[in-house]
Amino acid sequence: MPKKLFDEGDFVQAARDLAAAGGPSSVTVTSVTERLGAPVGSFYHRFTSRDVLLGYVWLSTALAFQTGYIAAIESGDGLAAALHTPAWVRAHPTDARAFLLHHRDDFAHGNWPKDLKDRVTRHARRLDAAFKRFARNTFGGAGRRELQLARFVLADVPIAAVSEYLRQGVAPPPLVDELISTTYRAVVAKFGPAHHT
Repeated sequence: MPKKLFDEGDFVQAARDLAAAGGPSSVTVTSVTERLGAPVGSFYHRFTSRDVLLGYVWLSTALAFQTGYIAAIESGDGLAAALHTPAWVRAHPTDARAFLLHHRDDFAHGNWPKDLKDRVTRHARRLDAAFKRFARNTFGGAGRRELQLARFVLADVPIAAVSEYLRQGVAPPPLVDELISTTYRAVVAKFGPAHHT
């Protein structure tokens, strides 16, 4: 039996490449099938709509980025988690442009199938739990203030530090890691356990 010319992963990767170059709005059934040289029918054989494809693009890219990220947070190494962002950007520049320069809501439109919704929900719960654990261990609680501090050092600072380089299409220089590390240590030193005693 001859091998299928295109599989689901081909469509997801083509859509991710398009999103990286022109944002999620540039991903259409036509743009994806033309990029692959695939018939439109082969798209609809695998996805019920463009919205569903975008959902899989977001989830697959989020999982690729956040698997190592969440593992670092769960291990208690917040600095490694913060530095995961520039390292991943250097290793996966196209995926990083699609994921880090856009919000999940840019990809989340229409009705997703139940299995996709369930996977996104499970993923979001694991990430939230990791942030809460880090906030408790590092800042002494998991209230609004502590979670804000946790997100600042683990997500806000690293993403802000790499965003301009992503927009320029160049790898973040080593200085970015130094700035993230310095900020992380300063915030933890000021607001960490010693601050609460």
